[in-house]
Amino acid sequence: MTAPSPQVDVRAPRFAAALTSAVLAVALLTGNGWVVAAQAVVFAIGAAAGLRVSPYGLLFRLLVAPRLGPVREREPEAPPRFAQVVGLVFAVVGAAGYLLGAPVLGAVATGLALVAALLNAATGFCLGCELYLIARRALPATSPASTA
Repeated sequence: MTAPSPQVDVRAPRFAAALTSAVLAVALLTGNGWVVAAQAVVFAIGAAAGLRVSPYGLLFRLLVAPRLGPVREREPEAPPRFAQVVGLVFAVVGAAGYLLGAPVLGAVATGLALVAALLNAATGFCLGCELYLIARRALPATSPASTA
């Protein structure tokens, strides 16, 4: 028997997406690869350690959530955590582009990450989460017995 997937407040990923949008917009407007690299670190922490301990997750939990009232809706953490991995890939490519002298690559990768973050922040539609669900449907399910 497997443990249930951790659940997160649905408002937290949207808050994180809004902050991410602001950071990536600044990076895109300034062409600053170090800002994109800093966002990549935020994505990496969220992907590796989980949304609750990511920098934006901590801000949400400690400063924002207490002012919003009780949680009314939760969602599994796995899809938005996978979205952090997708964001990380784009942020690494964007930072590398800017920092290694390929500003067009940096701008395109950063811009794509910005579009995805804005979409999530404004509408609640998480592109990375949808990619996670598509991958789950496309890949065969594995059970503990089949891996032994």
